[in-house]
Amino acid sequence: MRRTSAGPDTAGGERVLILSAGVGSGHNSAAAAVQQACAARADIAEVQVLDVLQVSSVLYRALLGKGYFVLVKDLPWLVEWGYDTSNPPFRRRGPVDPWTRVNAVPVIGAIKRFQPTAIVCTHFLPAQLLASLLLRGVIDARTAVVMTDYDFQGLSLPGAFHSLFVAREEGRVELMALGLPPDRVAATGIPIAAQPNIAPARDASKPPMLLISAGASGGDYALSVVRQTMHMRSAFTATIVCGHNDALRRRIEQLATPAGDRYSVLGFTADMPQLLRRADLFIGKPGGLSASECMAAGLPMVLVHPIPGQEVRNGDYLMEQGAAVRCNTASTIGWKIDEVLREPGRLQRMQAAAWRTGRPDAAADVLTGLLGGPSRPLVVTRAAQRTILAASEQRFVATDLTGPSSLVRLIDPAAGSTVALLQAEELKDMQKRYANPDGGLVLRRGSAPLVHRWEARRLLRAMLRGDDALPVRVEGVSAPLPVPPR
Repeated sequence: MRRTSAGPDTAGGERVLILSAGVGSGHNSAAAAVQQACAARADIAEVQVLDVLQVSSVLYRALLGKGYFVLVKDLPWLVEWGYDTSNPPFRRRGPVDPWTRVNAVPVIGAIKRFQPTAIVCTHFLPAQLLASLLLRGVIDARTAVVMTDYDFQGLSLPGAFHSLFVAREEGRVELMALGLPPDRVAATGIPIAAQPNIAPARDASKPPMLLISAGASGGDYALSVVRQTMHMRSAFTATIVCGHNDALRRRIEQLATPAGDRYSVLGFTADMPQLLRRADLFIGKPGGLSASECMAAGLPMVLVHPIPGQEVRNGDYLMEQGAAVRCNTASTIGWKIDEVLREPGRLQRMQAAAWRTGRPDAAADVLTGLLGGPSRPLVVTRAAQRTILAASEQRFVATDLTGPSSLVRLIDPAAGSTVALLQAEELKDMQKRYANPDGGLVLRRGSAPLVHRWEARRLLRAMLRGDDALPVRVEGVSAPLPVPPR
């Protein structure tokens, strides 16, 4: 053996690299939350956060960052179509496209300089890049993919990774139904910053406080929300947070002046955690991070102006939990809020549902799952990726699949973790090449088949890591396990 499979040297402590992409504020906020959680662990020596778009070309950054929000504003139907089209897992397979590869060069350089022992991705772009680097042997670090919305999106599923963290149990069950091993997928919630250690300041003797959020960039929809609240019959006070949009703040201040001190208008504020604890009802968009912060604070939501795709699905989940209602028409927002406030006990029931839904420890749970998880990556072969895509599109579960295209797993018996997911047809060739006398398999370096030698070598390199050989056990893909109670 040239090196044991213990992983990178962590004698001096873990070196954690957190990769994000500034398409909206949620991915970077999740990265900051994981960074904050790192500070609470004695086994982490150094942490670095990198927004991969910030080291990309100006054109690439503009198209992926600003271009997305232009589409959200002017062509929302195209955003929804793009989300649905990219949603099936492994619809896009193969190497990273040339343009992305060029823009990834600075990211690869940053990874090599930092020499991480663990990498956390809060966006699919770095997750797909890391899969390529794992298979090429460029990196030798535990890698995690973290979802920042409540619904799992297939674009975030790479061909090689160590751990995948989804926001809710349904996402975990969905991935297991497609054949992903349960030891590689966990439902932790969405990482959010630690909540302030203060008791909730809600006062039942005072009128309910509405927290109206325009988001970090200050969406103009907040103006119509405030205007609609002026027609409400219920007693209330309202705090409006306009983000970085100073022009919006001035317009709302002018609109709210006749109402006296009922409305408090703020720009960007660092006091959002305290406001979430003091408010009784949140009115705004259901971004993954905003929604998770509200749930952790026990704050129910009135959802307005969701982005098609992920935010609509976030809203569906929150409504399913009883922690939100949605306004599909701007002219009924005031009436909708009134309905919540005037029905006896309804606001309290929604607050209780929000508390149940919240996962305030998600960031810490992600680190625990990654650093205490398998040291070898899980490799999903391209043939297995085709099977998973077909199963997704045909609404099959893994146990429905039979014949050469069905899935099998290779298990590292020493660690008890799955190291590869492949088609049954691929297993036949492996059995011919790697079978030992007792019927098991021992994968060996330097013995890749002549056919598809390039991919076979990549798979062996990732599974073996620094070892010359690895005994593995073959298992069929079983039915999804029952979900344990939380």
